[in-house]
Amino acid sequence: MGKKAIVMGAGGFIGGHLVNRLKKEGYWVRGVDLKRNEFGNDSADDFVVGDLRDPRFCDFVVEQGIDEVYQLAADMGGAGYIFTGEHDADVMRNSVLCNVNTLEACKNNRVDKIFYSSSACIYPLYNQLDPDNPKCAEDSAYPAAPDSEYGWEKLFSERLYLSYQRNYGIKVRIARFHNIFGPQGTWTGGKEKAPAAMCRKVAEARDGSQIEVWGDGLQTRSFLYISECLEAVRKLVESDFSGPVNIGSEEMIAINDFAKMAIEISGKKLTIKNIQGPTGVRGRNSDNHLLREKIGWAPTQPLKKGMIETYQWISSQVSEASKKTVPVS
Repeated sequence: MGKKAIVMGAGGFIGGHLVNRLKKEGYWVRGVDLKRNEFGNDSADDFVVGDLRDPRFCDFVVEQGIDEVYQLAADMGGAGYIFTGEHDADVMRNSVLCNVNTLEACKNNRVDKIFYSSSACIYPLYNQLDPDNPKCAEDSAYPAAPDSEYGWEKLFSERLYLSYQRNYGIKVRIARFHNIFGPQGTWTGGKEKAPAAMCRKVAEARDGSQIEVWGDGLQTRSFLYISECLEAVRKLVESDFSGPVNIGSEEMIAINDFAKMAIEISGKKLTIKNIQGPTGVRGRNSDNHLLREKIGWAPTQPLKKGMIETYQWISSQVSEASKKTVPVS
């Protein structure tokens, strides 16, 4: 019989794709989330809808005989959600409760191994002021100075997981995700990440018009396609390395250039208007030296290839949404 796994946050973008990946590998998979995957990206053998902030619910869904738990559930979103400060208390409280309850349930039910998805947002603001030369090696996380409460919560939770490993013997694997993107993820509503937001703006824009980009557009990021993220996660879980380790791309790009890429893919003639808005740090790029050293792997897919697939999917979503809002005469 194959291994049994639980994916916490299976109703989300990465979680939905992870369920599918584990199923292809022969796992029996239980998905857990507040809601089912809105794009039907869910092939779990069992899906339980409930709130991980409730310890009784965690005890209910985590049972003995589970080999691996993948904890991706968190209160999070893009820059418009994380950096305004309006959601700080929710972000910290909700995510910490999910992590504490999941760990307790895993300890009580003797789960062998748990994966935790941390974030590049844990890296110090002072190391990401230069958009051309950000420092995001894993050992640069301290002295700690994340750029948001979301980052502080992730950094605390990393230590929480490692404490449970030391004290209770649960095998822990921790990855710091750097902007994971692809089809079948949130693309509108305020919680979408930069790639989805950029694709949506371009898809919605009329040929010859303009799209708005927050900040001066010189801030830099790297973006990793979902399939490569999952490959890294599985290799990390199967390894003997606990982490934390970066999982991201080293293909850094300025946000204005990123917008131009989306425009080029669309085939439209659009201009960019830079406006005030939350931007986060000036520069961020994954440093994959430790990933190569400990896991023996690093991503290779060019950003543009993933963006083509993502734009095509989001463009189809925009088209479908517009049909629903146009009254039939």
